[in-house]
Amino acid sequence: MSLPLYQVDAFTDHIFAGNPAAVCPLREWLPAEQMQAIAAENNLAETAFFVPRAGTADEFELRWFTPAVEVALCGHATLATAHVLFRHLGATAAVLTFHSQSGPLRVSQQPDGRLTLDFPAQPPQPLAQHPDGLTDGLRAVPLSILAGPDLIAVFDSEAEIRALRPHMQHLGKVEYRGIIVTAPGAGDIDFVSRFFGPRVGVPEDPVTGSAHTQLVPYWAARLGKTRLRARQVSARGGDLWCELQGERVLMSGYAVTYLRGEIELPA
Repeated sequence: MSLPLYQVDAFTDHIFAGNPAAVCPLREWLPAEQMQAIAAENNLAETAFFVPRAGTADEFELRWFTPAVEVALCGHATLATAHVLFRHLGATAAVLTFHSQSGPLRVSQQPDGRLTLDFPAQPPQPLAQHPDGLTDGLRAVPLSILAGPDLIAVFDSEAEIRALRPHMQHLGKVEYRGIIVTAPGAGDIDFVSRFFGPRVGVPEDPVTGSAHTQLVPYWAARLGKTRLRARQVSARGGDLWCELQGERVLMSGYAVTYLRGEIELPA
């Protein structure tokens, strides 16, 4: 059995940057263990699988797998999926709706070519104590820490974020999906970040949309503004245009196709 496969660089306007995601369109769901095996074979931060919702042209069921586990929310692979539908599969709707474990997620096209994700906000809460393994894992002491679905470590400067060389074995002991490190940006960039997820099989994620559902509420409150420019300063790097709208976070970015191919599965 052959299945189409796309690889898309998300949150960038050129290949070899941003966050690569695999996108696999399906007519019906494969067994979860088979989707997990495909994601492990792809060995990208996420592989997205989607199925059209019966009776609609612009609604889809969407699931995401890292090489190790299924996850409840993924931004860059949702952006990549919308890009595949708009760019390669003939979607013409102004807005696509994806039904997921995290509820309905919407993606719209902008006149300049960017795609905008509409995700639930996940405001983090301050933590009084550093979890075991955090400072040993980061090899640095943050100014403050917060917790949402991920742990957020706040630093003073972009230079500190870029200089971090984490010890992944220690970070893997921190009992959160991932560890986000963040600091103020410079110029027109309001804040920067990096994301480490050794517990879910992703040592460093190049650009993490779901992290910004937590970062945007934090930085919006800290900076007193609802529209924010963000940059994830991984080796590949990526840019996001963000807006806090009540209980929703809008995240816009570009995406580009790197490859198109087929998966050959046993009959």
